Amino acid sequence: MKKRALVSVSDKAGIVEFCQRLIACGYEIISTGGTAKVLQQAGLPVIGISELTRFPECLDGRVKTLHPVVHAGLLAMRSNPEHMAQLESLHINTIDIVAVNLYPFKATISKPGVSFEEAVENIDIGGPTMIRAAAKNYQDVAVVVDPKDYEKVLSELEAGEISLETKKYLQYKVFAHTAVYDSMISNYLAEKLGIRFPDSITFAYEKTQDMRYGENPHQGASYYSEEFLRAGSLSKAKQLWGKELSYNNINDANGALELVKEFGDQPCVVACKHANPCGVGVGATIHEAYVKAYESDPVSVFGGILAINGEVDEATATEINKIFIEIVIAESYTEGALEILKQKKNIRLLELPDIKAQREKSAYDMKKVYGGLLVQDYDNSLFNEEDVKVVTKRAPTEEEMQALLFNWKVVKHTKSNAIVVGKADRTTGIGMGQTNRIWAAQQAIAHAGEEIKGSVMASDAFFPFPDCVEECVKAGITAIIQPGGSIRDQLSIDACNEANIAMIFVGERHFKH
Repeated sequence: MKKRALVSVSDKAGIVEFCQRLIACGYEIISTGGTAKVLQQAGLPVIGISELTRFPECLDGRVKTLHPVVHAGLLAMRSNPEHMAQLESLHINTIDIVAVNLYPFKATISKPGVSFEEAVENIDIGGPTMIRAAAKNYQDVAVVVDPKDYEKVLSELEAGEISLETKKYLQYKVFAHTAVYDSMISNYLAEKLGIRFPDSITFAYEKTQDMRYGENPHQGASYYSEEFLRAGSLSKAKQLWGKELSYNNINDANGALELVKEFGDQPCVVACKHANPCGVGVGATIHEAYVKAYESDPVSVFGGILAINGEVDEATATEINKIFIEIVIAESYTEGALEILKQKKNIRLLELPDIKAQREKSAYDMKKVYGGLLVQDYDNSLFNEEDVKVVTKRAPTEEEMQALLFNWKVVKHTKSNAIVVGKADRTTGIGMGQTNRIWAAQQAIAHAGEEIKGSVMASDAFFPFPDCVEECVKAGITAIIQPGGSIRDQLSIDACNEANIAMIFVGERHFKH
């Protein structure tokens, strides 16, 4: 039988050279539609699909490769005499190489304003059927879905034959390719139907980089990005300077990025360590915000990560360079700021122009557990204004209310049990990740030092006992914001009234584990 390759690709990159070299190896080329036209324009001999099947393409091209002549040629096992005898009696030739990639469904649904009908029309049927058939018969058919594999296939073919090991690798690539493709389609349809938590769920991710190691040196790791990069996500950031990010760098930078989004257009700098904030400041300028964030906790900021929701100028860059910072992720940098920051060899500089973009409601917050996956909505809320109530005799002053709202945003992104103390424009102390709330309060107050006087306190969940209020009284804290909801709420309210501390309940907790 003649050696034949079936070629039908949406990505035309490299396809002409691929077919030229196949022809040089003695292969006939079968092709369809646009691919056939490209090959013919390059002067290559092509067998049209209708010429092969002796059946016209129909239904606007929906049916062309879905034919026994094609699939028998792909699925016949060459080692099975009965299969080969049937092909001979039916006058069907084998197909030994398949190069197919699928209709551009991802590109189609990424277009603004694309209609549902157009999206559905770009769901490939014949392509997945062909490559799955070829992959099933991997020992006899080499199937290429990724143009990056053209050279590997050709070099082996030109040296004699394509190895079984390579065919198995190509088989794997097929089913990985169709799994991603089907995942995109099912997720698109689920979103259109408003199915938030389906009975089964799949996600497609694409490898962005391999890492030297994971959380610890003995753990392997890679970083994967969602197929559709979301505005304001770390995956969209452009690295301008420094070595590749590590596993911990990415996790920690994401923590800083999540928090800085809470402040919208207000110039804000978030300093993060181990995915927890260690200093947060806002100001009239980014430089002012940085100074406040740094002064919140100069010890912890050292070696940390900065998320900056504006442009880094020369003055800010000069301040940043006074200490060791692992990563700066900012909306932009002036040329002068980049020159200053690049004087530090070990700093990484990331630019994210849409850093202020809020999280899409369609996105999931996920946490992997051994043997399973926890999936939930992102915590995109602060509180419902109608649920806010002053529960003490004294209401917060306007300045205290500004401080309470500022620190409430910070405590939302601090690992539970979490307590944050601070002023209206900066944190003064943060207590996080404690197994009881009083320890978190004591930690935050201790970190604040002399700055504790006149600070307010934010708690991510209710006070189960009045002990946190008692610590506030000793420290000189003037106002408290917390969800409320404890059966002992009145004890904390009474303690606040006795000390003339204002307290508000917002009715919404923000555990972060």
